[in-house]
Amino acid sequence: MPEFVQIHKNNDAALRAELAAGLLAEPPRAAPKFFYDALGSRLFDAITELAEYYPTRTEAAIFAAHGAAMAQRVPPHAVLVDLGAGNCAKAARLFPVLRPGAYVAVDISVDYLQDAVGELQQRHRHVPMLGLGMDFSARLALPPAAADWLERHDLAAAPRCVFYPGSSIGNFNPGESLALLRQAHALCAAGGPGGGILIGVDRVKDKAVLEPAYDDALGVTAAFNRNLLLNVNTLLGSDFAPARWRHVAFYDEAASRIEMHLASDGAQTVRWPSGERRFADGERLHTENSYKWTPGAFEALLREAGFGPATHWTDERGWFSVFWAPAA
Repeated sequence: MPEFVQIHKNNDAALRAELAAGLLAEPPRAAPKFFYDALGSRLFDAITELAEYYPTRTEAAIFAAHGAAMAQRVPPHAVLVDLGAGNCAKAARLFPVLRPGAYVAVDISVDYLQDAVGELQQRHRHVPMLGLGMDFSARLALPPAAADWLERHDLAAAPRCVFYPGSSIGNFNPGESLALLRQAHALCAAGGPGGGILIGVDRVKDKAVLEPAYDDALGVTAAFNRNLLLNVNTLLGSDFAPARWRHVAFYDEAASRIEMHLASDGAQTVRWPSGERRFADGERLHTENSYKWTPGAFEALLREAGFGPATHWTDERGWFSVFWAPAA
């Protein structure tokens, strides 16, 4: 049976303080993590089905076409540490080719992981599995409870493979990405020889492809963006009216990133128990960045983080890459 450890604990006062500070900042902002209440998670699942949103299916096609080649790089029987595991579907599809010796599914909530990890355990009864509730965006390191679990399963000296699919690394700016990758390197290096990182990265491409992926014709991404306001209302006690905010998404070529914002439809004041913010007509609330990389730039970032020479696989259009980089 899988085991579960919840490390992250929601601190409601800290969340309210973070949200209020973001709303009062210049320019105002809200972190992308506030997209993902129950409805937001379902809306994002719908986004991945849209014709315009290429990353999910393009990455899946790369794994399907090149999984055997990846298995030549990833050591067999490694401890597979799946960051932002969610429903564990991406890792589950790779189990037959990567043949992990153990699986650690990391997400902010163990409750979200339990059914998925339990179902995966039924299909791979011989593979020890741990669900780890942890906010790895704050700090990526296996906690003592996970280290104890590895010891009990005689896995402390096994190689470790950090698995970070989905191009989520793009939500971090380059400095933040480097810090996270350095922590991933330390996690891999703490295991046996042969470990490394397998990571999905969205690539720089024409804005005619990028912008519709974040501003689809059906308006699903717009609904996903505006739903953040409902979640902020719940967490902060604010009175955002989503219908008075317009979805804005564009590609900043100089910064190599998609930006998502919500623009105020008319002048309005948003209030919450400890404060308020006056928004001018058209003023924007910044909700997300999604950085895009060239293969050379991302390989250089991996090297700066301490990883060895990288291998990457791509699709026939060169829109997306999956990188393997050894820890040593």
